[in-house]
Amino acid sequence: MIKIDIKKELHGSTGKMTLDVDLEIKSGDFIALAGVSGSGKTTLLRILSGLEEAKGTLKIDNEVWLDEKFCIPPQKRKIGFVFQDYALFPNMSVIENLLYAKKDKELANKLLEMTELKELAKRYPSSLSGGQKQRVSLCRALMNRPKLLLMDEPLSALDPNMRTKLQNEILQLHKEFETTTIMVSHDPSEIYRLSNRVIMLSQGRVVKDGKAKDVLLKTTGSAKFSLEGELLDIKKVDVIYIAIVAIGQQIVEVVIDNDEAKDLKIGQSVSVSTKAFAPMIKQN
Repeated sequence: MIKIDIKKELHGSTGKMTLDVDLEIKSGDFIALAGVSGSGKTTLLRILSGLEEAKGTLKIDNEVWLDEKFCIPPQKRKIGFVFQDYALFPNMSVIENLLYAKKDKELANKLLEMTELKELAKRYPSSLSGGQKQRVSLCRALMNRPKLLLMDEPLSALDPNMRTKLQNEILQLHKEFETTTIMVSHDPSEIYRLSNRVIMLSQGRVVKDGKAKDVLLKTTGSAKFSLEGELLDIKKVDVIYIAIVAIGQQIVEVVIDNDEAKDLKIGQSVSVSTKAFAPMIKQN
C-alpha cells in the first residue's frame, strides 16, 4: 500500500497553485496520471522519487519515505524511473547500462530477452532506434526490482505502431515483476490499455479518480459518441454553414445552423457529438 498526502506550491499553467494530493494506492496497481499540462503530474512523480521536496507524508508499505522531520534521498528509495528522453549513458553498451543499475547479469539477460534486445546487448545507444532506447531505459528501471515504477510520458516520442508494441511489453513487465506503476500519459488509448485506475489532476488537485472508461468517457445523456477537436474554419455553402474541425489527425466537416455559426469562434476547442445514428467500425 502506498499512502500519499503531500502539498507543494507550484507555478502552474495559469499561475501559482498548490499541489495538494491525498491518495492511497494498492500494491500492484497500474495508475495513469492524466490532466492538462501544468496540472502537477510530473511534479508528483518527482516528489515520489525524491527529486523534489514537498510538505506532508509518503509511506510505502511500512516504510516512511517522507514526513515532517524525515526525507529518504532518491538513491535509497526502491524506485525505477523511466523518462521521456531515455537518459541512457552514451558511452556504455546496452548491457552496461543495465548492469550500472545493479550487478545482476541473470536479471539483465532476462529483461533483454523479454524485450527482444538480447541481440543488441553490446550495442551503444547512438546506434539504437527510439523504441529500442526506450526498451533499454525500461529494463534499466526494473533492474532493482523496484517497489514503485514511475514513468513520465515514456512513449510520447514514438510512432503509433511502436507505441502499441511497447505498451504490451510494459504491461507484461508490470505483471511479471508485480511492481506498482504510476505513469503520466496524455494518450487515452494508452491509458485505457494499460491502467486499472486513472487519477486526473487539475490545478494541482485530484478531480477524477476511477477506471479509465469512467474518467475518460466524454459522452453524456443520449449521445452516441463525442469527440474533441479544434475549430479550423466556418464556411457558408448556399443556405447552410459547414464547420471544419480537426480531430486528432483527421479533419471533418460538420453542418451547423446560423446561430451556431455566430457563436463559434475559429481556433476554439469544440466537441463533435451525435445521437442520430449508430456508428459503424471497419478495418482500415
